[in-house]
Amino acid sequence: MNHFNRRQFLMSNLVAGAAIMAGQSLTAQNQKSTEVSLSSHTSVKGNKRKLGKLEVSAQGLGGLPVVGFYGGGVREQSHVNKLYQTAFENGITFFDTAEVYGPLTNETQIGEALAPFRKDVVVATKFGFNVDPNHQSGRGRPLNSRPENIRRAVEGSLKRLRTDYIDLYYQHRVDPTVPIEEVAMTIKDLVKEGKILHWGLSEPGLNTIRRAHAVHPVTAIQNEYSLWTRDSEKAVLPLCEELGIGFVPWCPLGYGFLAGAINENTRFVQGDFRTILPRVTPENIKQNLQLLDFAKEWGLRKRATAAQISLAWLQAQKPWIVPIPGTSNLVHLKENIAAHNITFSKDELAEFETGLLQINIAGPKNTQAIIDAIGVEAAAKM
Repeated sequence: MNHFNRRQFLMSNLVAGAAIMAGQSLTAQNQKSTEVSLSSHTSVKGNKRKLGKLEVSAQGLGGLPVVGFYGGGVREQSHVNKLYQTAFENGITFFDTAEVYGPLTNETQIGEALAPFRKDVVVATKFGFNVDPNHQSGRGRPLNSRPENIRRAVEGSLKRLRTDYIDLYYQHRVDPTVPIEEVAMTIKDLVKEGKILHWGLSEPGLNTIRRAHAVHPVTAIQNEYSLWTRDSEKAVLPLCEELGIGFVPWCPLGYGFLAGAINENTRFVQGDFRTILPRVTPENIKQNLQLLDFAKEWGLRKRATAAQISLAWLQAQKPWIVPIPGTSNLVHLKENIAAHNITFSKDELAEFETGLLQINIAGPKNTQAIIDAIGVEAAAKM
C-alpha cells in the first residue's frame, strides 16, 4: 500500500464485509484543508436528525474498524474508550455495530466504551446470521432469521452491549427462507418486551420493506450509499420518504476510495478485501479516480477534504439520511465530524449533480464472490 493510506483495510472476515463502514484516509494534497477544518468547530451537538421517530445525531460512528478488519488488529480497549468518549463529547450519539463484527468482539468493545453514557446515546446492532465465535474466516455462516435465532442473538447482544435494551435492531441481511412477516412479528414481540425500541433492514428489496413495515413500522434502512454507489436513489429513497423511514448509508466513503486511500499505484497485500473489488482493479482505477479528483476539487472550493465533501453531500440529499463512517483514528474522527460544517446551496447541489453525471464509474459495486459469501443474491430480489 502506498504511504498515503490511512490503514491497510485488511479483511479477515468476509461476511462482515457486507456491512463494512469504510475507513477514511487523509491525503497529502488535502492536509492543509483538513487542518483548516479541524481548527474550526467540529462538534455536532444539537445537530439532530430523525430516522422514523428515532432521533439521532446527524452523523453516526461505525464500529467495524476497531475490530481490526482494516488492519492493525483489534484495538486496545483503552483506545476504543477514548475514541467513543471523544465522539460523544463532540456530539455523536449514534453508534453502529453488529453481532458478526469480530464475530461478537465489536459489541463487547462498544458496550464497555459506551457504558458511562449509555442512556444518552442510540445503539444500533444487527442480527441475521448463524454466528460461530470460533469460526474466524467468515465463510460458511449462513443467513438465519428464524425466530429462535433472533431471540438468541438479541440476548447475546444485550449482554455484550451491557444494556437492557437496543435502540435500533437491524436484520443484517434478508433471509429468503423466512417470511419477512415472521421476522417482523418476532421483532414486534421483542418491542413489547422492551428489549428493542426500533428495528430496521439492511439491503432489503422494495417488496420486503413494504411487507415488513405493514407488520411493524420500520425505522431505518441501511444500504451502501456513496458518491460512487447510488442505486438506492432510484427506488429505495423514494419509498423511505413515502413510508417515513430513515436511511443510513454504510460505506459512505467507498471503502476508503473517496477519502484518497487508493490510487493507480496502490498494491494490495494478500488477504486485502479490496483485491476482489472490481472498481479498484488496474483496468478500472484510473477511470474511477476522476470521481476522487472531482471530490477534491469541491474540497478546494469548500476548504475541506474529499472525505468531508463526500459525507456532506450525503447529508445534503435528505434530512433523514445519517451516514455512519467508521474509523479507529481520533484525527480522522474529528475530520469526519467537521463535515457537518459544509453546506451546499440548491444551485451548488445542481452543479454538483451535473458534474457527477459526467463521470462514468467503471466496474460493479460488488463481485459475485461477495454476493455468494453473504448469501444475499436471492434476498435482494424479494
